Amino acid sequence: MIEAIRAGRPVVLPTDTVYGLCADAYHEAPVRRLYRLKGRAELQPTALLAADVDVLLDAVPELRGRAGTIARALLPGPFTLIFPNPARRFRWLTGNRADTIGVRVPQLDGDVRAVLDRVGAVAATSANRPGEPDPRRFDDIPEDLRQGCGATLDAGELPGLASTVLDLTGHEAIVVREGAVPAAEALRRLSEIPAATPGSARG
Repeated sequence: MIEAIRAGRPVVLPTDTVYGLCADAYHEAPVRRLYRLKGRAELQPTALLAADVDVLLDAVPELRGRAGTIARALLPGPFTLIFPNPARRFRWLTGNRADTIGVRVPQLDGDVRAVLDRVGAVAATSANRPGEPDPRRFDDIPEDLRQGCGATLDAGELPGLASTVLDLTGHEAIVVREGAVPAAEALRRLSEIPAATPGSARG
């Protein structure tokens, strides 16, 4: 699995929500290969899925500070958080919103966590065709997607609800998609984060 990712091949990884189609996030070519395999439009953004919050902040250092505090309040967990991306990092993941980036740190253990610990971060989208149901079971993944991958991992049945997506690029959080955790719960947790104070924007 690790060798396939490092070789630039797409892989199937189970997450804390659904089965994911993943690829090396640090280089453009593997992500483009993932898009072609899935049939995903290039203007559609894809999440950066990291092993833990520290890896995420190393990959996108501009998230340190307030955004990092928000990330630690919700992650790891079944959320995709959209943050400002002023340095336009990972432009091959951001679709038509290069100044924003969607990030995930799933709650994982076992073999999948071991893979992420070794590779750091991957591009991740659900292992289905656009518009088709999210795959809860390995057998739900289209056969041609599985055949197009360099490695796959069957972890049995997963929860089957996609991540809850929150857009945090403005002053108020916007719920983009209800998912595995009710958006109201996410917003409640965000409301409990102390307000930023002068001098606390970084670090």
